[in-house]
Amino acid sequence: MEISDAFAEHRRLLFSTAYRMLGSVADAEDVLQDAWIKWDGVDRAGVANHRAYLVRTVTNLCLTRLTSARAQRETYVGPWLPEPLLTDAGGEAGTEPVPDASEKVERAESVSLAMLVVLESLSPLERAVFVLREAFGYSYAEIAEATERGEAAVRQAGHRARGHVQARRPRYDTDDDARREVTDKFLAACSGGDLNAVMELLAPDVTAWSDGGGKVTAARRPLHGVDNVARWLLGVLAKPGTRNVSFESVGINGQPGVLFTVDGHLIGALVVDTVDGLIQELRFQVNPDKFAGLTRRPA
Repeated sequence: MEISDAFAEHRRLLFSTAYRMLGSVADAEDVLQDAWIKWDGVDRAGVANHRAYLVRTVTNLCLTRLTSARAQRETYVGPWLPEPLLTDAGGEAGTEPVPDASEKVERAESVSLAMLVVLESLSPLERAVFVLREAFGYSYAEIAEATERGEAAVRQAGHRARGHVQARRPRYDTDDDARREVTDKFLAACSGGDLNAVMELLAPDVTAWSDGGGKVTAARRPLHGVDNVARWLLGVLAKPGTRNVSFESVGINGQPGVLFTVDGHLIGALVVDTVDGLIQELRFQVNPDKFAGLTRRPA
C-alpha cells in the first residue's frame, strides 16, 4: 500500500480522535499535518499495523498540544468554547462500520460541544484515555501502547476520567426532531422580537455562553436565568450590525444547530441543549478564528 493510501484510509479516524482530544478543528488539522510528515519519513517495512502506528502518532502529538493549550486557556478573553464542526444531525459519518441506534447516540454525545467542554477539565492523559476508550472502544492495552504509558497507569487515568465525566455529564434530550422543533421556535421568536415567546422556551436555570475570544463583541461571562438571557439575546439582535441576520439550520457536533450570516458572511453559530423540551444551554460561537469547521463539508 502506498503511503498516501494508508494515511487516507485512516484519516477520518485520525481527525475524529484529534478533534475530540483538542476541541479545535484547526489544531486537529495541524496535528494531522505533523502526523503525515512523521509517517512520510518512517521506515514502513517495520510497521506491522499502520492504523495503530498512526493513532499512536496522533495521540502523542495531541498530548503535547494539550499541555501547552492549558496555559493558553488561562489568558483567553471571555468564555472558551470548542470550535464547532459541521456534521449530520446524528454525529459524524462513521470511521467504523455503521453503528446501531444506541451507539450512534453515544458517538454523537462524545463529539457534542457540551461533552467537549467537560473534557476540557480532564488532564491530557485522562482525556486521551477517555476518548480512545469511550468514543472508539480501544482496550486499555491498546491505549497504553498508543500513549506510551504503562497499562496500570492508563487504567487509573481511565477510571478517574470516567468518574469525572459521569459526575458532570450533560443531560439533554436526544430526540433530534424535538430539539430541531424547539430550536426553530426559538429562532422565530428571536427574529420576531417576541420577548415572552423567547422566555417561554427557556428553562428556569438556562445558561448562555458566548465565545468571542476578544475578536468580536460577546458577553465576557456566562449569562444565567430566563430574564437575563432573553433580554440579552433580543438586545444583540436589535443592534444595527445584526438586523439583517439570516439563519440556516444545520447539524453541528451531532446536534441540530444554526449558522448566522449577514449579507452572506458567516458571523456565528449556535447549538442549544434542551431538557424536557426547554432550552437549558445556549452556546454561541462568534470568534471568527473558530469558523474553520463551519464549511460546506460535513465532517
